[in-house]
Amino acid sequence: MIVLGLESSCDETAAAVVTAEGKILSNVVLSQIEEHAPFGGVVPEIAARAHITQMDRLVDQAITEAGISFNELDAVAATAGPGLIGGVLVGLMTAKSIALVCDIPFIGVNHLEGHALTARMTGDVKFPYLLLLVSGGHSQILVVEGVGKFRRLGTTIDDAVGEAFDKTAKMLGLGFPGGPAVEKAAKNGDPNRFDLPRPMKGRIGSDFSFSGLKTAVRTALQNLGDTITQQDKADLAASFQQAATESLCSRLENAITTFKTDYPTGTQLVVAGGVAANQTLRNKLNNLCASANLELKIPLPALCTDNGAMIAWAAIEHLKLGRSDSLDMAAKARWPLDPNAEPAPFAGKKA
Repeated sequence: MIVLGLESSCDETAAAVVTAEGKILSNVVLSQIEEHAPFGGVVPEIAARAHITQMDRLVDQAITEAGISFNELDAVAATAGPGLIGGVLVGLMTAKSIALVCDIPFIGVNHLEGHALTARMTGDVKFPYLLLLVSGGHSQILVVEGVGKFRRLGTTIDDAVGEAFDKTAKMLGLGFPGGPAVEKAAKNGDPNRFDLPRPMKGRIGSDFSFSGLKTAVRTALQNLGDTITQQDKADLAASFQQAATESLCSRLENAITTFKTDYPTGTQLVVAGGVAANQTLRNKLNNLCASANLELKIPLPALCTDNGAMIAWAAIEHLKLGRSDSLDMAAKARWPLDPNAEPAPFAGKKA
């Protein structure tokens, strides 16, 4: 089985060809960092126009690099949501067109499930497993019970941790994307200089909150006055990173207790999403898993950020179960992995 996967939910245009055995034949990703950098964040209209301009070329490149023809594809998949709806539509309509012309199955993939199942493409990961999903748009803890079967244990009640990294980088003038920029600055900083809060730490449950941490960074920055040195920025970046990662691990501890009680056969923690590339977080998670007797599984950094290979693989997981979608499937701006989860306090539709 050979599947083409397309991803266009945010600011990466991506196409990849993957086999049923998990072999990545090609994985082309075009970043839009330069287009969005002047604004310090992703501008939806700019992202959608960039996807329209580049998607056809990237599909051709992925097919060529895979060394196959369109006639050799067994299926085509695309992110159908959640995400910026303009961008989602570009990948979705492209995939539908290919499916129609080539007369092959089409699969509309939940972007979050793409992240959730990536570890099964690259390693020996068995259901059920605990998932920490951390990206610019999402911060969630879920139990992955099977393909298309998720139980949410925690979610953000306001901002995602990746967004907090981006906003902190913008406030400090470190550039975009914020995650790598903050991590780079933090290497030369003192993480104990600024006394920043650890949101939700010590509370029951596993929900996250990062809006207060962002406000604390802004307040600390204002208190420094008009003359802010590079060392000030490094120290504040390090203090923020320490607070954010400690908060994540604190909430995860509660989820691990629930997971081990309710799923005694589960032995693995998978971390997915762009923030999973952060080395400080990885070190803390290694220590946490060692004490909890869990095996930590994190995909390669290139597969933690948005890419087409994860979309192709998620589609393969569904195809193996005999599932595909009709060509009238609609794009979804919001698409929760666990539709039965209770709304988180104050989170509204974001949960």
